[in-house]
Amino acid sequence: MSRSDSPAKGLGRKHGAVFWITPAVAVLGGVAYLVSSIVGGHPVLGVVLLLVMLAFAAILVLVAQRSETVRGLMDHRDERIAGIDLRATALTGVVLSFAVIGGAVVELERGHSGSPYTWLAAVGGVTYIASVVVQRVRQ
Repeated sequence: MSRSDSPAKGLGRKHGAVFWITPAVAVLGGVAYLVSSIVGGHPVLGVVLLLVMLAFAAILVLVAQRSETVRGLMDHRDERIAGIDLRATALTGVVLSFAVIGGAVVELERGHSGSPYTWLAAVGGVTYIASVVVQRVRQ
């Protein structure tokens, strides 16, 4: 644990509303997994997925008490950590883009339509182009 992740810094600290967005999304995702699994006829899977998401949310909150990095990723107050988050998100997007394109190629090679990979690639491509246009207009 580095000095910047000192346990004393996060203990007893009050968190703003932004901090709670990530755990709340995790809980809502777990509820969505539960409901969709029940509707799909797999209630046990739904309960397991809900428990996984609840555990993830709880772990985030607990780790944020001791880690400046995790706390910074959740409360978005530190510009340095926001930059790290932005670069990590960009790399994740690149890796997911390659995975989606690879999935589409495999599905097409198998004689299938390429779905759902082709529409995921289309959504990603359109989102990227729209983002570039919006960012260019703003600057």
